[in-house]
Amino acid sequence: MTKERIKVLIIDDEKDLCLLIKAYLSRKNCEVHTAYTLSEGLVQVDQFLPDILFLDNNLPDGLGWEKAENIIKDHPNIKLHLLSAYNPPRIKDNLPVTRVWEKPISLRDLDTYFS
Repeated sequence: MTKERIKVLIIDDEKDLCLLIKAYLSRKNCEVHTAYTLSEGLVQVDQFLPDILFLDNNLPDGLGWEKAENIIKDHPNIKLHLLSAYNPPRIKDNLPVTRVWEKPISLRDLDTYFS
């Protein structure tokens, strides 16, 4: 019996970071999609229905973290990971966030999480 692939969506405008994470997670048997704008990413959340979402805060067309509560409400089983290159803003206490990752993200941290 084959293990079902984990579906991961990365919404971040840093294309190199997206490609690095995508290449790494693809080797871990994850199906990885990327979006470089908030609007494109929100469409993909609804269409791709990822198990795990990496969501950057500062995107060219808005603040990703402001959409986190609605994403969780519409997709309660999603594991939400927030990304930020700056001091992360405070998130709502009741928001079920799996983890806040400060950039740069290390492959060691990803390996620990996905092991």
